Parts: sequence; C-alpha cells; structure tokens
Amino acid sequence: MSGTEAEGVRPDAAGATSGRFRFPTAILLTCAALGVAGAVLLAPMNWASTILTGPLPFLGMALAGLWLLPSVVALRLLRRPLVGLLVGLIAGLVLVPFSGHGFGSVATNVWWAAFTELPFLFVLWRYWGTWMHYLGALTVGIVYPISAWAWFHLGAMSLPLQIAFFAVTIASCLGGTALGILIADRLRRAGVGGKR
Repeated sequence: MSGTEAEGVRPDAAGATSGRFRFPTAILLTCAALGVAGAVLLAPMNWASTILTGPLPFLGMALAGLWLLPSVVALRLLRRPLVGLLVGLIAGLVLVPFSGHGFGSVATNVWWAAFTELPFLFVLWRYWGTWMHYLGALTVGIVYPISAWAWFHLGAMSLPLQIAFFAVTIASCLGGTALGILIADRLRRAGVGGKR
C-alpha cells in the first residue's frame, strides 16, 4: 500500500474527475448486494426500533447506528462518490414492502446515507481517511435527536436525560460506523471490491 493510500488519499485524486462518477457494472452489482444485505438487516431492526420508540426510546436509539452500516460499508469498500447514497436508496426500496412505512423507508434510508456521504462531498471525494466516516457518524448523532425532538418528547425530559439521549444516539452511530469499517476492511481482505 502506498503512502497516499495509507493516509486515505486516492492515488488518482489529482487526475481526471470524470471517471470518478462512472458506475461500472461491478460497482453497481456490489452496491445492489450491499443494499439488499442492508435491507435484510434493517427489516427486523425497523420493527424493533418502532416498537421500542414509545416505551424504551433509549433502547431504540441504541439501534440507530445500524442505519449507517450499509452505506459506510459501501463507501469504505469502494471509495467512490455517491455509492453510500446508492446503497441507501437500494436498501430503502427493498424495505418498502416489509417495513410498515412504505416508501417512507426510502426517504429514511437515503437520509441516513446522506450523512455517511457528506464529509466526503466536502472534499469532493478526494480524501478517504477513516476519521471522515466518524465525522459523518458524529454529525448525524447530533442532528437526529434535534430533528426528532418533538417525536421523542425530548422537551419533557430532564436535562440529564436529554444529554443521555444524545450520548446514546452518538455512541450508536459511532458504533455502527466502526462495525461498517470493520466489515468493509474484511471484505477487501477477502478480495471483494477490486482495486481502488
């Protein structure tokens, strides 16, 4: 592995950009497989988190990081622009008949996937350092409780409970991201993903 690869910089980062946005068949098939696998994982987790939201919201939030998992695996494994969003879209489409939320599952999965992609967008997908994945996880771990403040009745909680809610969500997102990185690295060692 070259020095630039070890630091997370793509060897072709300074080269032509047009090829970075092309999706060869092998990439599309890998994204499809990751999306379907993600949907298989998320189908039962979706029902579990829905059931837990009312009586045990903290336990439901402990599952939040799993929505990042498929997209993190895709981005870490393939290191190409927009593969995180593509995998999130595929996972959402596969979940439509199984989630109980219909096409809302597509919006949900794409929303979570967007945060895995966002840090790399800011550097135009020219840098792929591991910490960038965690930056996306930290961001969504903060944004999600704020965006769902009314849904979880966080305003009715005491300050310590609000802090705990954020902490559980952030920990879950960081944990899901770490698991995604681990899975992607093992898949690469097994020969999946081809050359970067």
